[in-house]
Amino acid sequence: MTFVQLIDCRTSRLDEMNRLMDRWVEQTKGKRTATHEIVGRDRSDSSHIVEIVEFPSYEEAMRNSGLPETDEIFREMVALCDDEPTFTDLDVVRDEQLNTLAARAFFAAMGRVEPDRLREHVTDDYVDNDPSYPRPVQGLKGFGEQYASWRDAFDFSFRIDDQIAQGDRVCTRWTWTGRHQGDFLGIPATGQDVSMTGMTWQRFRAGKICEGWWMYDRAGLMEQLGVLGQ
Repeated sequence: MTFVQLIDCRTSRLDEMNRLMDRWVEQTKGKRTATHEIVGRDRSDSSHIVEIVEFPSYEEAMRNSGLPETDEIFREMVALCDDEPTFTDLDVVRDEQLNTLAARAFFAAMGRVEPDRLREHVTDDYVDNDPSYPRPVQGLKGFGEQYASWRDAFDFSFRIDDQIAQGDRVCTRWTWTGRHQGDFLGIPATGQDVSMTGMTWQRFRAGKICEGWWMYDRAGLMEQLGVLGQ
């Protein structure tokens, strides 16, 4: 279960605190378990600061707290505060709606020629699991190349037919329609209008998709292109 910690404090030394947080990010690179951080300042009281830190789970938050760098930075942060900061520990009990909307935005973007904007929807370390590939596609660059190969072969779009959400995962049932306009697996462009149905499970982290699992009627697509069933 996703876990969020709120740190509430007062300080007149926000610039120094920001530099301190930058140092913590650098020192804990590759070790910290926090997935997202937001720092806000009260509009009616500029000395009132609230920091929101998100973790995959409470256990991961405790691992993060146990890092020597975190302990050192915390002691320096307290010294910058006008009084002792307070902590509120929250188990996230509902964030599915936002993830569902994010999944819809992803499929809408996939239906437009916007390969450079994939970064807005998926994490840099995104993992794509597609049964038509021998192994998972790792990273944003690999996923972008995979998307480009489909886009070169088809002018396509997605229609969302159904969605369910649970925890940090969203399942979307969709219908894909396209026109075969370029080479696809050695099949020259036919100009044929084609369609297929499928489902995609997606796992979210800090509002972005970090892993996807695809299931779709590839055999039906190949039949429409005249490769199967002859």
